[in-house]
Amino acid sequence: MKLLELVQLKLVESLKGKDLISLVDYTSEEVQGLLDLSMQLKTITKEGKCPPLLEGKTLGMIFEKHSTRTRISFEVGMNQLGGKGMFMHARDLQIGRGESIYDTGHVLSGYLDGIMIRANSHEMVKELAEHASIPVINGLTDLAHPCQALADLETIAEEKGYVKGLKLAYIGDGNNVAHSLVVAAAHVGMDVVVATPKEYEPSEAVMKKATEIAASNGSTVSFTYDPAEATQDADVIYTDVWTSMGQEEETAKRLADFKDYQINDALVANAKSDYMFLHCLPAHREEEVATSVIDGPNSFIFEQAENRLHAQKAVLASVLG
Repeated sequence: MKLLELVQLKLVESLKGKDLISLVDYTSEEVQGLLDLSMQLKTITKEGKCPPLLEGKTLGMIFEKHSTRTRISFEVGMNQLGGKGMFMHARDLQIGRGESIYDTGHVLSGYLDGIMIRANSHEMVKELAEHASIPVINGLTDLAHPCQALADLETIAEEKGYVKGLKLAYIGDGNNVAHSLVVAAAHVGMDVVVATPKEYEPSEAVMKKATEIAASNGSTVSFTYDPAEATQDADVIYTDVWTSMGQEEETAKRLADFKDYQINDALVANAKSDYMFLHCLPAHREEEVATSVIDGPNSFIFEQAENRLHAQKAVLASVLG
């Protein structure tokens, strides 16, 4: 407690005991609070200060999909906060043999202090949160990737010094990453333009909600099929893989459909000279992004990956603390 008082951490108290399924469920003040806290936690971690905010607490981490950044950052984050992250692959649990979500949620609530789940189905995660009496954190679903979006905001804020009023252009598949990124940016007053090929547009419901959130913060959310239009005067350019896990059978079609959406030197020339390039990783160089861009001086992909740790620590500290 003395160390906590020394570093004067400001947790987002309104999130205590609350699920993180989608950033749509959080207020703009809560998102901004998590952004501020993640940056503060990163600073004190670099100074060798790790207050044991979650001492004695255990986070169960359920994975239906492969993971590098999500698994390691959550496990390290719990360790740095004094708690423990317990890795559980879904195939090794009874849920992988047909045990109901209802039963699983109730059983795990008797053992754990929180659950992080990286799953195929967003609806399944919502159902788990409904039946668990402990907080459930979405580590990725087919609809949303909220922890990634919080790390994205932290990366932009660190480099630019602010986020409100910046223009972010997302180019590529209107997927889970795009959904959470648009909502997160709207919460902090960034202008967002999404550009995708036809048939790959983001969810209309998510875009509508993001537009409403942005309007309340003095910013805009818009859509175009033209990547050149989207990147005009952009402060941040963001992309993701064209073929995500589980879509491998669509690879050939997607390569053809997305061929004009590669982030390359010609496209980024539309942006501001000090633009930032972001990618949630893993990346396929020379597919969705040219090597000259992703390995160039405007790329912040590794800072972005590291910030998964600090953004998630902010969530963990506030939700489980």
